[in-house]
Amino acid sequence: MPYAEAGIGRRSVLAGSAGLLGSRILLERPAAAQSAARKSALIIGIDFSDTLTLDPARVRSYTNPMPTRAAYDPLVKLTDDDYTQIKPCLSTDWAYLPDGKTVRFKLRDDVMFVSGNNMTAEDVRFSFMRLLHLGEQPSQYIAHVDHVEAVDRHTVDFALKDSSLPLLTIIAAPEFGITEKAVVVAHGGTDAADARDADKAGSWLDTNSAGTGAFRLVGWQRNEVAQLVRNPNFWAATPGFERPGFERVVIRHMNESAQQLVALQRGDIDVAFNLIPEQIATLKDDPSVNIVRETSLDFMYMALAESPENPPLKDKRVRQAIANAIDYDGIIRNILGGNAVRPCSFLPVGANGSTEALTREIGFRDDVPRAKKLLADAGLPEGFSFRLTYANAAFNGVKYSDVAQKLQSDLARAGIRAELAPTDPVSLTSQYLSGHVQAVMASWNPVTVENQLWASGSIVRVAQRLHWNVPPEFRQLVHDAGAERDPAKAAALWEKYQRGMVDFAHLVVLFQPIYQVPVRKTVAG
Repeated sequence: MPYAEAGIGRRSVLAGSAGLLGSRILLERPAAAQSAARKSALIIGIDFSDTLTLDPARVRSYTNPMPTRAAYDPLVKLTDDDYTQIKPCLSTDWAYLPDGKTVRFKLRDDVMFVSGNNMTAEDVRFSFMRLLHLGEQPSQYIAHVDHVEAVDRHTVDFALKDSSLPLLTIIAAPEFGITEKAVVVAHGGTDAADARDADKAGSWLDTNSAGTGAFRLVGWQRNEVAQLVRNPNFWAATPGFERPGFERVVIRHMNESAQQLVALQRGDIDVAFNLIPEQIATLKDDPSVNIVRETSLDFMYMALAESPENPPLKDKRVRQAIANAIDYDGIIRNILGGNAVRPCSFLPVGANGSTEALTREIGFRDDVPRAKKLLADAGLPEGFSFRLTYANAAFNGVKYSDVAQKLQSDLARAGIRAELAPTDPVSLTSQYLSGHVQAVMASWNPVTVENQLWASGSIVRVAQRLHWNVPPEFRQLVHDAGAERDPAKAAALWEKYQRGMVDFAHLVVLFQPIYQVPVRKTVAG
């Protein structure tokens, strides 16, 4: 099926998130390289602190897509060398039926789960209905799916409430990996309407897996380690990649970049995900290390809530003042060593309708005089203060605390006093999701390459957390942009969305990193 059926065209970009890039390293290592490897295990060092579960139907964090995608396969996929065309995975082909609201998938007939049992349409139906009824964040991405039905052993139908919304690009994400019904049910899982309360399989799926992926999860201790072993029943026969290149994969939690650097140099780990630019520079002449450099689709942002605790933040002029008192170029130059770009709003550079040129035209910029005037117009000529919450963690090797201190210094130039409130990642997630923040620094990484997901997330989930009552006409704009199948027309609508987001000034994107991931040369391919 042509990609246009998914609803939005875009040029080829590389999603350099930990989950997608990590999965590429895990899954695409040629068997030919295996004989030359110094050992049979791939060891990855990464800040894994945001991972709260490894149940694919509950995935919502930054790093857990890495082991999830290694253990579970979706129906369709996007590949790292082409993000413009949907490819077959567990399904061989798909089509919209004449009613226009049903998408029919034909399944491979040679796929086995790690248990050795064959995958059927009933497993697919169960996986999606369980996900929908659990009501966790992944269910929101496919809220336009009414139900999924097994037609026969190798055919499954998706009935859509709104066929104008995209489906294929969304279900290519790790969250939508297929699980074996019998195994999940045996460990307390259910796809019934009361699954949110009745399903008990999550704890088992945190340390085991019931998928068809190249690897099987065999253990996870939060903030310590996740371990996977090769799946002997792995079905894929991609030319040049006869089987997973490693017998084991160990993902070690290392929240300090210095710790990752030392471990990489000693050969204790093979991949380090969170090194800062200065540390990357020390490895450029290391003959044992390659630097993988890819522009991500992730970004760090600051969210400004219409907080009941801080009335000035309800005035968009005040939020615009904050956004116009930030030295964005200084953040990218001095903290990221120039290894970043910046979108003007919640669509990353590389997505349809989002370019660096547009950021230069309409994006926020460092303009302290304008920030002061906006504050004066809002009745705050002497400035004001607000609480800025962020995690004791890192994003792309950059500590939130370093960026927060830079923001504090920048904002002070306009008389805005940012009261820094560092906290642990779990507490931050709880505060943010429950709407108990005045301002928060967070990161966004794409579920998959789909504009409508980013945009709808900003005006639904994120808006709710920020007490932002989104105007109906702006919600309609996002719907219309997502439904538009002509790439040029869609780009124009997405530009209009971004102009609106800049005006509302609830979400201030700080940078979109260019990932630099050092990988030992024993990991080839």
